[in-house]
Amino acid sequence: MTSRLPKLVAFDLDYTLWDLWIDTHATPPLKCVGVNSVVDKHGQQIEFYPDVPEILHRLRAAGVIIAACSRTSAAQLARQALSLLLIPPKVGDKESEPKPSTEYFDQLEIYPGSKIPHFKKLHEKTGLPYSEMLFFDDERRNNEVESLGVTFCLVRKGMDDRTFEHGLAEWRKRHAKEVLEDADGTA
Repeated sequence: MTSRLPKLVAFDLDYTLWDLWIDTHATPPLKCVGVNSVVDKHGQQIEFYPDVPEILHRLRAAGVIIAACSRTSAAQLARQALSLLLIPPKVGDKESEPKPSTEYFDQLEIYPGSKIPHFKKLHEKTGLPYSEMLFFDDERRNNEVESLGVTFCLVRKGMDDRTFEHGLAEWRKRHAKEVLEDADGTA
């Protein structure tokens, strides 16, 4: 099996990348208190699930476009949290400094409503076909994006390596012909 990745991987935020609803659990102002650690006015901690930084490193190293797609009503607060959350260097990299997570996200589609417009906007901005998009989200209702041709992967208990690999396997299974053509160099 090839290690071919989709050209774009998108993530929901709330209960997919972090363990809260940003619009109901966090109160500004937000403050960075360390690597992968932000607190709000009341000390509520916001941090990525443990496997998220390495997943972002892997996608960035592979040249995959990374997107955040959230339907939160607190778009500005979500963007601020992303800008304050620091991603540690790759495991074993002792030379690099932590970087804001916004340096890993190429596209931010963060606004209320159905995820269909989020992906239509991603398609418009990137020119990529929907078949080259994989979306991770904790809400089953957001599988509506499959009507566009996006591969949807349900995140049950926060983003982790196992869920990530499951989503990749599902995307590869649905696009076996393209994956094999790429592996053969015929695409």
